Amino acid sequence: MKVTLRVWRQKDGNSEGNFEEYQTEGLNPNMSFLEMLDVVNEDLTLKGEDPIAFAHDCREGICGTCSCMIDGKPHGPENGITTCQTYMRSFKDGDLITVEPFRASGFPVQKDLITDRSAFDTIMQSGGFITARAGSCEDANALPIGKEVADLAMDAAACIGCGACVAACKNSSAMLFVSAKAGQLNLLPQGQPEKDKRVLNMVATMDEAGFGNCTNQYECSAACPKLISEEFISKLNRDYVSASVKKLFKAKSL
Repeated sequence: MKVTLRVWRQKDGNSEGNFEEYQTEGLNPNMSFLEMLDVVNEDLTLKGEDPIAFAHDCREGICGTCSCMIDGKPHGPENGITTCQTYMRSFKDGDLITVEPFRASGFPVQKDLITDRSAFDTIMQSGGFITARAGSCEDANALPIGKEVADLAMDAAACIGCGACVAACKNSSAMLFVSAKAGQLNLLPQGQPEKDKRVLNMVATMDEAGFGNCTNQYECSAACPKLISEEFISKLNRDYVSASVKKLFKAKSL
């Protein structure tokens, strides 16, 4: 299998970048996209050239580190999978494949295909902790949770924070990520005491990080490798309005 790679190369965050083309031959259609990049980098290294910098970790679709734009789509042409789970059989022999980093002001490029997504960590930290008792494990039935609620919380917890939702959105909105991370706690009894504070803090931190507003076009959920539903955004909006009203009334009562 032979393809032509059109890859974004950028020395660092302060340098201007550009696309460069690389011809690759003898590829196995069953190798992953990242394995293909490894092959390209081996050739570049043997030639004494700087290898393509790209981020990766688990290579099992559970960490989100491998985030890349492939032919203009976050993570590539397939649905519900990450870059590391994309295989060369998804492309045709002789294809021109364009690879670039996620484009968002909140994700500054560090080098080549690597972006700084630490803004997501800051948003998570702003959500704080829960005051649920820590210590020995409680009995499984001590805190009853309805299956529908538990399933919904698990759906939200499936978010791996890869940033595909931001890259797909024309406004670079992080609402799907924030709504999933807030929702996985806010849906459960353990997350109720800090629910209002969590929502207000996470949304405020998201805005401070430079992410855009949500205009409900759902590119985020379409690009999400874990298929997180846009319904979590609706829930976050309701929780935010409720928390804002409570905060206003509390301030007036003081």
